[in-house]
Amino acid sequence: MASNDRGRITRVAFYTLGCKLNQAETESLADQLLGAGYQLVAPGDMADIYITNTCTVTHVADRKSRQWLRAARRRNPEAVVIATGCYAQRAPRELAQLADLVINNEEKEHLPGIIKNLPLPAACTITANGQNPEAKFQAKQALSPYNTRARSLIKIQDGCLTPCAYCIVPLVRTHEYSLPATWIVAKIKQKTGAGYKEAILTGTKIGCYKDGDTSLEDLIRHTLHDTSIQRLRLSSLQPQEISARFLALWQEPHPHTDTAPRLCRHFHMSLQSGSNTVLQRMKRQYSLDDYLVAVHLIRETVPEAAITTDIMVGFPGETDAEFTESYRFCQQAGFARIHVFPFSPRPGTLAARMPGQVKEQVKKERTHRMLEISRSSRRSFCRQFLGQTMQVLWERELNSGNGIYSGLTDNYIRVLAKSENPLANKIVPVKLASLHDDNSIWGELTGENPN
Repeated sequence: MASNDRGRITRVAFYTLGCKLNQAETESLADQLLGAGYQLVAPGDMADIYITNTCTVTHVADRKSRQWLRAARRRNPEAVVIATGCYAQRAPRELAQLADLVINNEEKEHLPGIIKNLPLPAACTITANGQNPEAKFQAKQALSPYNTRARSLIKIQDGCLTPCAYCIVPLVRTHEYSLPATWIVAKIKQKTGAGYKEAILTGTKIGCYKDGDTSLEDLIRHTLHDTSIQRLRLSSLQPQEISARFLALWQEPHPHTDTAPRLCRHFHMSLQSGSNTVLQRMKRQYSLDDYLVAVHLIRETVPEAAITTDIMVGFPGETDAEFTESYRFCQQAGFARIHVFPFSPRPGTLAARMPGQVKEQVKKERTHRMLEISRSSRRSFCRQFLGQTMQVLWERELNSGNGIYSGLTDNYIRVLAKSENPLANKIVPVKLASLHDDNSIWGELTGENPN
């Protein structure tokens, strides 16, 4: 039991910004602290230790990281405030003005051991017998997504040796490496045993995964064969990593049941720009033709797959004509979801020093236009599934007691449904009845038994 010198349980609050890799690392840290007897609470609750897992991919991420560190300090001036993650790697002295400890990415995995040796205040802890029902409820709610036992993020790889002109990630995740396949499979077995229904393989660039002779394709095959996880999802791929052989994995039956594969029909491939000249200045390693080949191959091989992407607007030198190219490409591509964001110059990157920096007002206007495409593309993708019955993994009740649950199909459609019985962490067939908003569909339960 992790407690201070007065015999009280130490309460820890995490706040995570940024990518799925950051989320996976937070989940791993949270698991370790729970196992060591700490109590996890929501970021907005009183805690003895506040940990902000920062992001620095844009200036907005930097600002949000600083805001959360200041908020933690205001919430409990006696608490230990810790900053870790990519912003902590990039600018430790800057964050040292806001946090008691700044832990970089190399030290992040040692955070549980560092915390163990901290002198902690007793001001906001609860008694070790855990009889405070309100605090227990808050802790339970706080662990989402860690306590839903629905979807678990598994880090398989880190680092990138082929930096794009705008990207700061290679400067803050400086070593490219892959985790052992045996460890990953064992971790997924552990998560399955704990009740998780879906595992998401994530990393900086998972297509580069290599453990000896084991490639990403081999790792997926081993996972499907050696674990009983009901769903396996990939976080992000590059178009040059898509091949007919790789996509054949989605066609292979389960080795034990001869049912359809458990690989989710969801491919996230960052486009960044729909203009070849901009892609070249970005130092991306593909052309639009390469990207389209991957899109067509996915749609031919994996019917009804969701293809989602990232689009940057306002990259240095982006002309009106180049933006129009990108806009039209996204119109025609039929993406299931588009994450749109304006270019943000990052210290130390090539793009930060490029001429032709686009004015902020122009970036705002282009972002607004691209977001319109994102909303219409999402609606069009969802609309084609209306009337179908699909399996939904339910993640959580939106508000305690209201009976409205939120979940995802394997091809990344957000579904809402009303249920008198608990649905969290169950896979249930649902009829997709009507569009709810730009991002979700209202479903009707079919009455079949959930699993």
